[in-house]
Amino acid sequence: MLPNLLVDTTVLPPAERFDFWYALIAQETAPTHISSAHLDNFVGYARAIDLGPIRMISLRYPSLDSTRPPQVVRRAEAEAFQLALPLTGRSVLTQDRNESALEAVNHFTLLDVARPHVARHSADGPGLAATITVQIPRAALPVAPDRMRRLLAMPISGRLGFGGLLTHHLRSIAAHPEHYQPADAEVLGRVALDLLAAVVAQQLDVGGTLSPETRQTALRARILDFIDRHLDSAELSPRSIAAAHHISLRSLHRLFEGESTTPAELIRAKRLERCRRDLGNPLLRQPVHVIAARWGFSDKAHFSRVFRARYGRSPQAYRTAVTGQDR
Repeated sequence: MLPNLLVDTTVLPPAERFDFWYALIAQETAPTHISSAHLDNFVGYARAIDLGPIRMISLRYPSLDSTRPPQVVRRAEAEAFQLALPLTGRSVLTQDRNESALEAVNHFTLLDVARPHVARHSADGPGLAATITVQIPRAALPVAPDRMRRLLAMPISGRLGFGGLLTHHLRSIAAHPEHYQPADAEVLGRVALDLLAAVVAQQLDVGGTLSPETRQTALRARILDFIDRHLDSAELSPRSIAAAHHISLRSLHRLFEGESTTPAELIRAKRLERCRRDLGNPLLRQPVHVIAARWGFSDKAHFSRVFRARYGRSPQAYRTAVTGQDR
């Protein structure tokens, strides 16, 4: 699992919970004034994960208002941006005369921690609001500060383009840190930074500022997302991937030279994993060959052979062992 710090205020007496939470926020993000109707029994959870050059924090908390006035902004904090991605509830953020009401999951925004801001977070009903925040070194984004100010507290799509890839990447890490090894942290952080740099360049129309490495990482992320969304298509192949992204087949293979797999091998591995997942679902009673065909394996003998090579048993033997189904 990725190294992480998990905080749960419910392990403390109700009277001590908010003070503990307040100290955490000041330490992990930036000093701020927080007010809430739930100060007498503040239920909050946080998971902080270091990802190389960035730090991601997954938060759940009741409705609250957060204000960062000029007097708490310190010079030492002038070198970072904060990405805010609400997952549930409603968030309104204000900075530099910009104000945005963020729709959960659909939008995220950037704040400059060296400047005052106001944030209001409302939970849906009696539940808790949930947000992912990411602390980003200012120097990690190849854009001049005066240009970056145009994006502060402005809504950025978390569904489309590079923004969609970035939010999917962050949500996957926050939801399942156990899917990664400690050695993956640096790579995951660099991918997030490259995707964010691509988002910023796209929003500000300064694509020429991106390094070749960032362009390659962003393109590779787009291709991986394309593969995931078209795994059930019989037309999916390295050639169709290259055509969809307006690159040559040779350029596609060159893009994956540093990886441990080729595009064709990656497609097969992802399809096999989808088959394994469906075969292990006790509610899915479709025959093995139907499941295989849905994920691109029309030849039953070939499917059985590659499945056994990857998972050590035949598709039917795997299904029987996991679900007890003998068909």
